[in-house]
Amino acid sequence: MTNNSKPTKEPPLQSTFENYEKKFKALADQKRLQILNLLCQQDSSCVCDLSEMIDMPQSKLSYHLKILLEANLITKETRGTWSYYQVNTKEINHLLSPELCCLFRPSCC
Repeated sequence: MTNNSKPTKEPPLQSTFENYEKKFKALADQKRLQILNLLCQQDSSCVCDLSEMIDMPQSKLSYHLKILLEANLITKETRGTWSYYQVNTKEINHLLSPELCCLFRPSCC
């Protein structure tokens, strides 16, 4: 028995659409927007400092940070036992309109 069906290839635009869907879903949450806003005000922040600034337990904060990381909107650097996060400026600049850019990068307004 032969299989005459060809393997389906994902259309090139499909992966692009999925990529943007992930990014916009990550942005579609007030807490994650608040986290991005705080990160934009500093070079990098330790998860322990972010937890205090946003008044959120580290476990919940870690959930939101993971989503932002998976969407490539932030980066993470491990120093010793702590993780430090910062905004992926290139990605944010690529995604945001000038109006939204003002929320996260006041210097662009």
